Amino acid sequence: MKSIRFVTCLVVFLTITVFFGMTVTALANPHEYRFENGLKLIVKEDNRSPVIVSLLMYQAGSVDELNGVTGVAHVLEHMMFKGTKNVPGGEFSRRIATAGGRDNAFTSRDYTGYFQQLHKDHLALAITLESDRMHNLLLTEEEFAKEINVVMEERRLRTDDQARSLLFEKMMATAYQSHPYRWPVIGWMNDLENMTAEDAQQWYDRWYAPNNAILVIVGDVNAEEVRSLVQKHYGSIAQRPLLAIDQRKPQIEPPQLGIKRITVKAPAEMPYLVMGYHAPVIKSIQNDWEPFALKMLENIMDGHASARLNKSLVRELQIANSAGAGYSATGRGPGMFFLSGTPSPGKTAEELEQAIRAEIRKLIEEKVTEEELNRVKAQAVASQVFQLDSIFAQAMQIGRLESVGLSYRDIDTMLEKLQAVTAEQIRAVAEKYLTDDQLTVAVLDPQPLEQEKAPAEPAGLRH
Repeated sequence: MKSIRFVTCLVVFLTITVFFGMTVTALANPHEYRFENGLKLIVKEDNRSPVIVSLLMYQAGSVDELNGVTGVAHVLEHMMFKGTKNVPGGEFSRRIATAGGRDNAFTSRDYTGYFQQLHKDHLALAITLESDRMHNLLLTEEEFAKEINVVMEERRLRTDDQARSLLFEKMMATAYQSHPYRWPVIGWMNDLENMTAEDAQQWYDRWYAPNNAILVIVGDVNAEEVRSLVQKHYGSIAQRPLLAIDQRKPQIEPPQLGIKRITVKAPAEMPYLVMGYHAPVIKSIQNDWEPFALKMLENIMDGHASARLNKSLVRELQIANSAGAGYSATGRGPGMFFLSGTPSPGKTAEELEQAIRAEIRKLIEEKVTEEELNRVKAQAVASQVFQLDSIFAQAMQIGRLESVGLSYRDIDTMLEKLQAVTAEQIRAVAEKYLTDDQLTVAVLDPQPLEQEKAPAEPAGLRH
């Protein structure tokens, strides 16, 4: 669960002052370019240290997959390190490391990202290597056969053999009836077992194009010099016929018509409870208010040591060893608000569920106090300030917003919307969305643990 420090009144004042002072400076300078082949480039200058982050985001994730090839977005992410016509397999990361940098990649439901962080003198190296594999990737049957086994082992280690991960996976498959969010990013094992190199090639050919990509570069750079460098290496890559994310076929989740419950039996030391409620995400930053109220609700329930779930369920009632909340206000698909916890010894998941329900009723009936709300708002500002200290976090913030169809230009507006949330709005979204008709309950029924030592993580796993 999150751990956000308590902010005193003095620190609140200083934080707000520093934040708005930094925001004008830090966010006034992003430069945006759109090239003829559709590539979007966003450059943010931050000259505090001679370091840069280059982050390339493709607007394709597991949400774009089809049943039968789930996991292909993540599999291709692995294959992107297996070499091109110009750079042999394994050389990409070796060259970045030789230059004193680091690189990696990640796949999510909504997008896939590749990044390098290194000294500013080596920006050209990162751009050269990344642009090369956008259109020159070599996908061989031999390399695919090896890497698909790595991915399947990754699934075993991180999902099949992890009770809570398995519980969450099965919960999502239950909570969503038709939307692609119902399948895991890593894919179902049966799909991985039957995946082919051609499946990965088709995914690459369809989605890996400049007109489906956003390149974010943050650090000690000159924007015009970066633009020229990107034009040189990316400008000749041909675009492909594909739709922007706001033009793709809508995938609407049918309304849930009653509570859903599942129990998952898996080896574990303790039971675990997850309650997931369907909830909206931001579609219009200017017009939406409910996602911002839900974000504040999350922080009221689980934002610091004295947050409601920890204070009431863990410290006072001692019905839970841990309890928390989770909610993401952004995404290309429908959102979900989570409440979860581990019952204390001698307590059951059902007792914990009833205690969480009591906290929801209390919040609706008594609302949030102004003192409590002001504290949470101060923490929201503080987290933004701390984020600005990291150029990687700045790049990720820009890349994630752009990749789900929002804009980095609205970062300040989002903070203002959070600051404007009222206690009545928090009560309203709790009453509207934290209801049984929106709810899926998943309970982990712990089974005896095997005594065998877990195998070592196989070579080749990234992230």
